Amino acid sequence: MSEEFKWIAVFSISAMVINSAGILFVYKYRENVKKIKNYFMCFAAGVLIASPLLMAMPEAIEKNAHAGFAALAGFMFMFFSNKYIKYKTRQPDVAFSVTILIGIGIHSFIDGITYAITFSSSIMVGLLAGTGLMVHEFTEGIITFSAMIKGGITERKAVFWAFLVAGLTTPVGAFVAYPFVSRLGDSVMGLALGCVAGVLIYLSASHLLPETDKEEHEHSYAAFLLGIVLTLFLMLGEM
Repeated sequence: MSEEFKWIAVFSISAMVINSAGILFVYKYRENVKKIKNYFMCFAAGVLIASPLLMAMPEAIEKNAHAGFAALAGFMFMFFSNKYIKYKTRQPDVAFSVTILIGIGIHSFIDGITYAITFSSSIMVGLLAGTGLMVHEFTEGIITFSAMIKGGITERKAVFWAFLVAGLTTPVGAFVAYPFVSRLGDSVMGLALGCVAGVLIYLSASHLLPETDKEEHEHSYAAFLLGIVLTLFLMLGEM
């Protein structure tokens, strides 16, 4: 077993554990979490809007000059998927939940791929990128579970689906990607990163932030700015 694969396994499985801890926390202390959920969502929105704009997109364009088209494709895919779900279900809350799950599922799977790529490139690069990715896992678990509940799913089913979509997808992405990462050229990876950036921008700007505006709390925007500041801090740490 290679050294980089050990690190990939440790980080991707740890991400799943941290994500699951967030799911179980909100499941057990749901009433208390209701009081602070808005802050979690604002914080996550800050991370998810800043990360693609400051980190993913510049790297994607560096690898492939056409990554902007992939970002637009990812954004439009999420936009029309949400419209289609709303049309079919006639239930905005269900559409919200499904769209969140699609976005987070793709994002978590790509997280796993990112672990595989960064650690295969360099252990130090992997450690820096991996630390940044794991920071948001706890919040991501809480948001995924909350989105399920908002869509009318029972608590136990919400725990299962949140774990499946937000937690398990990360190690699956890492282990599936690892045998192939050495064969991926920069051009293809640039398009993939661009597409994910578009998905994350849509998720933050069109779902998380509008949702927090419905239940605006004191210091909500401070939580949003904290997410951005954290991303900036991690980005500067990798430079």
